[in-house]
Amino acid sequence: MKKIIIYTSILVFSLANIQAQKIANNAIGLRIGDADGFGTEINYQRAIFDTNRLEIGLGWQDGNGFNAFKLSGFYEWVWLLDGSFNWYAGVGAGIGTFSLDDDFPGGNDVDEFFVNAAGTIGIEYSFDFPLLLSLDFRPEIGLLNDVDDDLEFEIALGIRYQFN
Repeated sequence: MKKIIIYTSILVFSLANIQAQKIANNAIGLRIGDADGFGTEINYQRAIFDTNRLEIGLGWQDGNGFNAFKLSGFYEWVWLLDGSFNWYAGVGAGIGTFSLDDDFPGGNDVDEFFVNAAGTIGIEYSFDFPLLLSLDFRPEIGLLNDVDDDLEFEIALGIRYQFN
C-alpha cells in the first residue's frame, strides 16, 4: 500500500508540473529534401489549437525535359519532447502535375495529373529567436496516377521563420 501511495504521489506531482506547450501561430519557410522531383517547397504552417496545426506546401521543379509542381496539405499533432524540442505526426494529401519530354527515338512524352495520400512524422527545434528547424519523414502513396502509383518515401529539412 505504501508503494501505491508513493507512485500515485509522484504521478500527481509530475502531471501538475507539466507545462502546456504552445506552438508558433505562423511559420513560413523552405522544406528541402528528396521528393521525386519536388526537392524544395515553400512551406507554411498555421496553428489551429495549442498543439495542432495545418501545414501547406508548394513544391516545383523545372529541369532538363522535366517540370512538375505539387500542392500538399497536412493536419498535424505536435507533442513536447524536451524544452524547445517537439515531435509531430500528421495526415494529408497532395495534388499536382508533371511533364516529361522524352527526346529518345520512340520515346513517349508524359503529361500526368496526380493525387496522393500522405503521412508525416518528424522532430523540430524552436530557437529563442524566430527560427524553427525540423527534420521529417513523409510516406506517400499515389491514388490517382497511371505512371507512379506505388509507395514513395521522402526525408526533408525544414527551415522556417516563426511569427504571430
